[in-house]
Amino acid sequence: MPADPRQCLILLAACTLVSMPMAALAQGRPSTLAMTCGQARGFLSAQGAAVLGTGGHTYDRFVRDRSFCEPTQITRNAFVPTRDTPDCPIGYRCIEPGRNWFDDD
Repeated sequence: MPADPRQCLILLAACTLVSMPMAALAQGRPSTLAMTCGQARGFLSAQGAAVLGTGGHTYDRFVRDRSFCEPTQITRNAFVPTRDTPDCPIGYRCIEPGRNWFDDD
């Protein structure tokens, strides 16, 4: 262990920075498959915006309304699988309008 207080502070800061990403990975994200459609819609309504798991290793960011998107983005209806339905209308996704903004890609 370093005896110099500055070295201790630097060591503490380094340990903190290294452990932060690990803590973020351990948190996980809510899964729509563990909720009913009503619960998922209520969760998003209360949060405003959330990154939700939608099965396996898939996830997306969903929003309650356009106010949670970037100024240049528009909303597109979003449907997710939930515990009680395969196509729950949870809210919206933010997308950048392009030449083919009517298409899904």
